[in-house]
Amino acid sequence: MSKGRKRIAAALLTVSAAGFGTWVANEGFSSQPIIPTKGDVPTIGHGSTRYEDGTRVKMTDPPISRARAEQLARNLMGGDERLFRASIQGVALHPEEYDLYMDFVGNFGIGNWRSSSMRRELLGGNYLRACHALLMWKRAGGYDCSTPGNKRCWGVWERQLRRHAQCLSVQ
Repeated sequence: MSKGRKRIAAALLTVSAAGFGTWVANEGFSSQPIIPTKGDVPTIGHGSTRYEDGTRVKMTDPPISRARAEQLARNLMGGDERLFRASIQGVALHPEEYDLYMDFVGNFGIGNWRSSSMRRELLGGNYLRACHALLMWKRAGGYDCSTPGNKRCWGVWERQLRRHAQCLSVQ
């Protein structure tokens, strides 16, 4: 699909409206703090683990509205974007790649992104290998989410499969 299209310096990209919408939809909404998968940390709204001041979400926090959830999500994504772009200086991406890797960061966290083989492959200019490295991220709470029929975290694996397919489609 990308034949003839040029990648753009990641430093010049931002998450698209569609990318943000996909992330919010994938994260779902909870007005109350929840633990999304066994062994995870508390989240609220659209998967926010912290408030703007850096305070961690606690299970005893009061409920929030959808509007507040969107504020938290935009704040979280904005901070993650700055860290993401800094982690791949000199890398050019298609906007679709940028969106899907930011979706990964929103799901697994910037720390996991920084230590990932996806990041190393992108820094080395190996875009296809970076796509395939998405499939290495299939665990949640120490459990292999790619195990067929599991009811514990199957959505984690499905999301990775979608990201992988999206990534391949723009190579």
